[in-house]
Amino acid sequence: MNSSILSKIKLLNPEFPNKSTGIINGQASGILNWNDIAYPQMYDFYQILLSNFWKAQEINMQDDVKEWDQLSVVEKDVFLRINTQLASLDSLQTPMMSQVMDYVTDPSFKAIFAVISQQEAVHNESYSYVLSSLVPLSEQNERFNEAKDDPIVQKRNELILDAYERFREQPSPQHLFELAVNSINLEGIYFYSGFAFFYSLARKQKMLKTSTMISYIQRDEMQHAYFISQFIRILLTENPKLNSRANIQYIYRTIDQSVQLEKVWSKHILKDMTDINLTEFEGYLEYLANKRFRQLGLANYYEDRDNPMPWIQVFSDEMINGTKSDFFEQKSRNYTKVSQANGFDEL
Repeated sequence: MNSSILSKIKLLNPEFPNKSTGIINGQASGILNWNDIAYPQMYDFYQILLSNFWKAQEINMQDDVKEWDQLSVVEKDVFLRINTQLASLDSLQTPMMSQVMDYVTDPSFKAIFAVISQQEAVHNESYSYVLSSLVPLSEQNERFNEAKDDPIVQKRNELILDAYERFREQPSPQHLFELAVNSINLEGIYFYSGFAFFYSLARKQKMLKTSTMISYIQRDEMQHAYFISQFIRILLTENPKLNSRANIQYIYRTIDQSVQLEKVWSKHILKDMTDINLTEFEGYLEYLANKRFRQLGLANYYEDRDNPMPWIQVFSDEMINGTKSDFFEQKSRNYTKVSQANGFDEL
């Protein structure tokens, strides 16, 4: 296990080459020439992220404002709780991604982490934008405090926060690896779990503008989770001491832990939502986790299954367009617009 402490990267190292020799502990001048980078696929990925730029204000919430009073008391309560809980997690992800940049040598990866950080800030603002359209500030504040104080939510989030704080206090390669795994938990499990509630409303033709915004957020998070999975694979490849049986077991154990915590959370927050089958929802969480394991180049951990909530596919905005190359398998991952025929493959 590599336990050496990473140093913050100087802004400019003129004596080093522009093309980085490693994503951490490498040599790089700090000057980014996108035409001469260690992993050329990162430029394509950077362009995909930029092509998805959007702002919350582009979505007119007037239809949802009119529909809000038609929701049941339970639907309103769950809507506000999940909204503020997702906003709270985005609040943490924005600065964390920025801090990672200080220790990553490769300037192309720094640039992508910067875009991810900015997009998480947009997501956070989007949840606030939805809230401001529906309830007064006093209730917004009450719900944000509720998100902080709920013991089940606290336990759910501790898994990720502990890993993030470990890296902040001791920025070692091992702690960077653990942070990245938990970032997948956050973006690829927790966020998707919350999105499902908004899609469940949309399938009943309720709060469609909110679900549209959620689909934009999810499109970004899909890409973030993919990028972090590739970051982990490159990190383990470039740093063989990290590529240990213990760390592979850490991936399985930690993602499974996030799934189990999310199952407890879903029973807690969705128990009165008669339109969501909690048994199917638990299977959906395992389905999502298997996708994360495969993105990491690992075998499924749970029983191989189709999406147990197929109704969710019709509420997607679109899959990532274009082609991303898989660095290790040397094959392409094609993302196409979703239809009834091909299904919502990544949700």
